[in-house]
Amino acid sequence: MRDGIRCMWMRGGTSKGGYFLAEDLPEDGAARDAFLLRMMGSPDARQIDGMGGADPLTSKVAVVGKSQRPGADVDYLFLQVFVDEPIVSDGQNCGNILAGVGPFAIERGLVEAVDGRTEVRIFMENTGQVATARVETPGRRVSYAGDARIDGVPGAAAPVPITFADTAGSSCGALLPTGNAVETIEGVECTLIDNGMPCVVMRAADLGIEGTETPEALEANSDLRARLEAIRLKAGSMMNLGDVARKSVPKMTMVSAARAGGAISTRTFIPHRCHDAIGVLGAVSVATACLLSRGPAAELAVVPSGDEKLISVEHPTGEMSVIATVRDGVVTDAAVLRTARKLFDGYVFG
Repeated sequence: MRDGIRCMWMRGGTSKGGYFLAEDLPEDGAARDAFLLRMMGSPDARQIDGMGGADPLTSKVAVVGKSQRPGADVDYLFLQVFVDEPIVSDGQNCGNILAGVGPFAIERGLVEAVDGRTEVRIFMENTGQVATARVETPGRRVSYAGDARIDGVPGAAAPVPITFADTAGSSCGALLPTGNAVETIEGVECTLIDNGMPCVVMRAADLGIEGTETPEALEANSDLRARLEAIRLKAGSMMNLGDVARKSVPKMTMVSAARAGGAISTRTFIPHRCHDAIGVLGAVSVATACLLSRGPAAELAVVPSGDEKLISVEHPTGEMSVIATVRDGVVTDAAVLRTARKLFDGYVFG
């Protein structure tokens, strides 16, 4: 695009990427993806010729438009731009990038702000679900300054609480797509679960690790990566995701007993790089796995009593708290706290 395309670059949660109005991108999907690959500098491990940060967490895109659906203010399509492959995938959602959608929608005039705090109802096109984000808008303008802190992000910012409802089976058709809390794949017990993000949950010990290793150490473990990929490829079809060889789902989460006072400890491959933290919807799925009657997470987790359960999911750089509401043994909704920050607003070129 010789004249560039209008774009706002934002940090959303522990990710960052480009936020576009749907009307500003090419209508043709192939042309859109070709532009996004050039814009990010993919495929290249350093993404040196583009905006990407040489990491899946910094090579993301949000496409946002005014919604015509009842009960939603905006539509949000998440696109994962692969770093070292010429792939743009809409096969998953992203709850971190979601944290910037509300502020972006207000900044672009898609949602009218009220004085104080503005609710933005977001239809997530990838999964067909609605999330509600609450954005700080003193004086009817978005404020990014505040005292909220989330692990994996330095400093503090304005809080962006996000509530998810009816996310069970959003990609796989059911919370437990096989109907079972435990399946054995390649000799490893797994919970195949989808409460907003398709995840394969396994005991770290069953993969020969402690679950305390750094992401760098786990990525360097070629035997572990090969085992995880073998399990993932088989799990994909079992989860109604088809051939996942070129897809970014399911995520692969290894769990162990919490070590910092939380409910569970995690190490997650997304799917081929080890996450420095854990994705928002991945944390929701793992927290839900902790509440099942059986399974790797359920057997290791420390779960509080009561209908509203705070599940602290530990990860390599801290923890993410998921507040799950349970009624009649079913998780009805989940809420997480995120933050966002506008980094620049202008034009990008492909």
